[in-house]
Amino acid sequence: MQDIAEQLRAWHASGRSFAVATVVGVSGSAPRDPGAALAVDTAGEAVGSVSGGCVEGAVYELCQAAIESGEPVLERFGYSDEDAFAVGLTCGGILDVFVQPVVPGSDPGMDAGLACIADGTPVALARVIDGPAGLLGAALAVTADGASGSLSVGPSTVGALERALVAEARAMLDAGRTGRLVLGLDGRPCDEHEQGTVTCFVESYVPAPRMLVFGAIDFAAAVVRIGKFLGYHVTVCDARPVFATTRRFPEADEVVVDWPHRYLDSQLGRIDGRTVLCVLTHDAKFDIPLLERALRLPVGYVGAMGSRRTHRDREAKLREAGLTDTELARLRSPIGLDLGARTPDETAVSVAAEIIAHRRGGSCLPLSAGDGPIHHDVAAAAPETTEAPRTHAA
Repeated sequence: MQDIAEQLRAWHASGRSFAVATVVGVSGSAPRDPGAALAVDTAGEAVGSVSGGCVEGAVYELCQAAIESGEPVLERFGYSDEDAFAVGLTCGGILDVFVQPVVPGSDPGMDAGLACIADGTPVALARVIDGPAGLLGAALAVTADGASGSLSVGPSTVGALERALVAEARAMLDAGRTGRLVLGLDGRPCDEHEQGTVTCFVESYVPAPRMLVFGAIDFAAAVVRIGKFLGYHVTVCDARPVFATTRRFPEADEVVVDWPHRYLDSQLGRIDGRTVLCVLTHDAKFDIPLLERALRLPVGYVGAMGSRRTHRDREAKLREAGLTDTELARLRSPIGLDLGARTPDETAVSVAAEIIAHRRGGSCLPLSAGDGPIHHDVAAAAPETTEAPRTHAA
């Protein structure tokens, strides 16, 4: 919903009811990740997307029906071998979509969650998408220091369920994760196929992940551009004030003049497992102190530019500094995939491709070279689908 938050906030502020359809489960070669959303208001205006086009019409109708009935619904959309033009995913994937009507002022959890998403406050929006009828659609907005909304309808044990959901959602918010939780009515974690459970979908809305680019060189400008394109909050850092200027890096969110290792030390509270570090200086006096620290931090990616000879010399110096084989194995050097890149822009594509492959578990082989899953991370995390909500064109 983050992509359509501005429109949702406008509808909400005007008191206009609407329905939000959210992708809450993905299996196979589906076009959108969990969290993708489409919303429809009472006037029939639609914003967002759940599938890139192949099931939008059916989801639009579900949203209109939810506005009219006031009832949430969980639907499954899949490919129909008999009729590729039927409602379904011709790419062969399966999408679980939760459609929820929203009436401004009637649900404190949804109201607070939408407000946080719109103004940029980190929040985990937790909603019950399957379980007892009285709980379906119940929402909690969980922040670092509080929670809004409640699971007010249900058995006496619902208090334990609510406390467990708040704790789990806050942990997911800390990690920036979005996904499903299956809990018992007493709050204990359960298997998805157990009876008497509650399935919740938790969407974490956190600030953009950070990309720290060290070395204010011409290649850095191209890396900054592609980092912004991928949705990162990009910082350029260099100890040389003549090179580290906003004029040279107008697309960077921040340009910092400081020694790289000293700046990294100052950012420990602002980096996490989604942070990527691109070390482009290939100058030992900058690289070694920086990498000595970076490779011991819980960041998502550390890559360093340089020739193979530079890499061997750098690795030897890092061993002398006390880094272990495990720590050194985290270093991607020379940085990027072997695309034959020569220009700064081509090199930036190479770097971005490696970052994506590392994050998503890609093989880095041409898709035409194999016949396995296209989306590695989704395939690895996909739940079993033997127990399914009602299906369209399965």
